[in-house]
Amino acid sequence: MAKRVGVDKWLFIITLLLVLFGLVMVFSASAVMAKATYGSPYEFVIRQSAWALVGLLAMLVLMRVNYRHYNSPSVIFPCVAITTLLLLATFLMRDSHHTHRWIRFGIFSFQPSEIAKPALVLFLAWFLQNRVDQLQDWRRALLPAALPSLVFIALILKEPDLGTALVCAVVTALMLYLAGAQIRYLALALLAASPILYYMLFHVAWRRARMVAFLNPEKDPLGTGFHILQSLIAVGAGGIRGVGLMEGRQKLFYLPEPQTDFIFANIAEELGLIGTLFVVALFLLLAYRGLRAALLSTDPFARFLAFGITATIVIQAFFNISVVLALVPTKGIALPFISAGGTSLFFTLVSMGVLLNITREID
Repeated sequence: MAKRVGVDKWLFIITLLLVLFGLVMVFSASAVMAKATYGSPYEFVIRQSAWALVGLLAMLVLMRVNYRHYNSPSVIFPCVAITTLLLLATFLMRDSHHTHRWIRFGIFSFQPSEIAKPALVLFLAWFLQNRVDQLQDWRRALLPAALPSLVFIALILKEPDLGTALVCAVVTALMLYLAGAQIRYLALALLAASPILYYMLFHVAWRRARMVAFLNPEKDPLGTGFHILQSLIAVGAGGIRGVGLMEGRQKLFYLPEPQTDFIFANIAEELGLIGTLFVVALFLLLAYRGLRAALLSTDPFARFLAFGITATIVIQAFFNISVVLALVPTKGIALPFISAGGTSLFFTLVSMGVLLNITREID
């Protein structure tokens, strides 16, 4: 029975803080570049603000829509099918920097891989809710559960987008483990995927260069090691309190993609350790409130859905921050809510709307 009248206010406030903070930092990181490229310093922040507005409106609507409406094959199967078709459609589009990640219609564009993440979580939550005791049967339960994930991952790898594919793989593994899948099955899956991962990391020239740069960026400071070194310079320059909002220097055509993939480095430079800890604290609070909602949910579908949404957001944040701090090789993964990117922001807020609706029915 429903116990809560309203949504989790902490989760709602955290989401608003992350979005508003992101808009401020997108403007700070992109103003100079936007002025030089488009003639207006507001180009990127206007786009991001528009997506934020649409995303927040969608979140407000979805937090009032009972999540049980999604727990139906008539919702799940079309969602998986449409996502698959959209991922395939990217290969019909003109490539951008030798990748097929976008679908474009005039000035409008979006990334189907951003749709794939919530679609995958939704499918797994629906499939696993009644099969908690059946996952020892890998043919009839475990393999069918993982099949959409394998299709999505294969298509995303083909784009190519290894970072997003890894996020999908990790979220799938965590949800299967939560449902009761044995560690040995997950270990066997990792072992089977290892040759593919090894090939993509060490036999694809530009990825191999990234791996070498990760291990020794000083060897080629103006080439393959440039991204990592500039990021670390930005982080180190910020110190405890930062150089001041809008006062960062690394974003002045040194730091690559300061408004997207490396926005956390710009935060570190301008707001220092205090600013970065503020961001990390918000994501930790989001993780706590999201996992709390999952643990307190009596409905298995809600439990898996809340866990999957929370895990997807937190894993992406972990990957992005780790890249900026040179803890993992460079990957093009956005910092949720904060990095410039309309598709990512919109579908993250849509997911939060669903999660907030789930919190209506817990203490």
